[in-house]
Amino acid sequence: MPCRRGTGARGARSGVRALLHGVVERIGRATPTGRERAVDGIRAFAVCCVVSGHWLVTAPVVWADGGLRVASPLRDMPALAPLSWIFQALGLFFLVGGYVSARGLARARERGSTTGAWVRARVVRLTRPLVFTAAVWGVLTGLFAAAGVADQTLRTAALLVVQPMWFIVVYAAITASTSVVVAADRRWGLAAVVAPLAVVAAVDLARFGPWREAVPAWVGLLTILPAWLFSYQVGVAWARGGVGRRAAWTLLVVGAAGLVVLVGPLDYPVSAVGVPGAERGNANPPSLFVPSLAAAQIGVAVLARERLERLLRRPPLWAAVAALNLAAMTVFCWHQGVLVLTATAASGVGVVPGLTSTPSGPEWIAARLSWLPVLAALLVAVTVAARRFEGPWERTVLGRAARGGGAGRRGVHGVRPGGDLSGRAGTGQASTSGTRSMSAASPSASRRSAGRTVRPART
Repeated sequence: MPCRRGTGARGARSGVRALLHGVVERIGRATPTGRERAVDGIRAFAVCCVVSGHWLVTAPVVWADGGLRVASPLRDMPALAPLSWIFQALGLFFLVGGYVSARGLARARERGSTTGAWVRARVVRLTRPLVFTAAVWGVLTGLFAAAGVADQTLRTAALLVVQPMWFIVVYAAITASTSVVVAADRRWGLAAVVAPLAVVAAVDLARFGPWREAVPAWVGLLTILPAWLFSYQVGVAWARGGVGRRAAWTLLVVGAAGLVVLVGPLDYPVSAVGVPGAERGNANPPSLFVPSLAAAQIGVAVLARERLERLLRRPPLWAAVAALNLAAMTVFCWHQGVLVLTATAASGVGVVPGLTSTPSGPEWIAARLSWLPVLAALLVAVTVAARRFEGPWERTVLGRAARGGGAGRRGVHGVRPGGDLSGRAGTGQASTSGTRSMSAASPSASRRSAGRTVRPART
């Protein structure tokens, strides 16, 4: 009997390896030879940083009443705050968004499409994962309330689930302004970033300067769009050839110097993310710290582009990056939900180290790190399931069932055999929600793509 079990386990492992090898080969065959893989790699890096960063700084803690409340290790261990500069990588996400959108809008116009039609298609694809996630959590909240889950836990769940969704709304709003951003780049080039920077600086001066007592709190909200538009504008300039190595070094040096000045003489908070209980933060609403950090990160990313391009020639690594790009918006929508669901389930047995315990010391960090693989595995499972419901109605599981059809043959992460992995890559029709393409490659390169290809389901 032990021999049979050992043989069965080895057979299962061999089967999994064969399956993964097949997926890797399939993605490799579907990738156009001229694809700019580094752009996808930068976006995948940003997604991984933001997700893991949220999991490391968000601590749902069981209180005496049995409910979950949000705490942060940065409150009790402020020395860790500089690490948040790595994990707060949304600036890179907006950089790639500007890059692919500039190319996508240009190609749409070449086809004779209008700017309005392109924007509508983009926004719809971006928001589908958000709508599905909100619908599912609406149902789950009702079920949890009926099951007697503590009200405080429900409030914490709502806070953590809704928290990442602001990003999609802001991203969609800035995407809708792509034609204006491109026009600004045509006229002023990379210098166009001065306008959003000036707005953020002016609002910061009002909020933190001599007149701060007379300035209402809502004034800070005026920085939300320009702070993130900075990175998007740089992405558009990059797509149009306006960001070379010299510009990248300038962004890196100016951004790094800006951070030193802000957290030093100007006394800005060191943490790039919000800390519960803190009187002032850099993220909500964003301060001048946000574009300064983004500038430094963008400089590093552009300088590392060639090395990253060579690195992503490795088939297994490229396959992982490609899959993550196809489902990036779904990952954003669900990563905090996975954390709160896991913590809610664990709270039923009491305080679980690293999951529902107070983040008060190094032992919590070690315990939370041990939970990251579990959370990642659960997120992959939820993402695979969710993507089957996020496409156009007729292509989702429910749509096919309504027509009386079966689920059909599906590929990894909900992609269908027989399509094209990148579609019109480099046209900007890529979105982080698993749209037709993921980043940059020329249309001629797409036509040269050999072998079977895979088209991601539109979302």
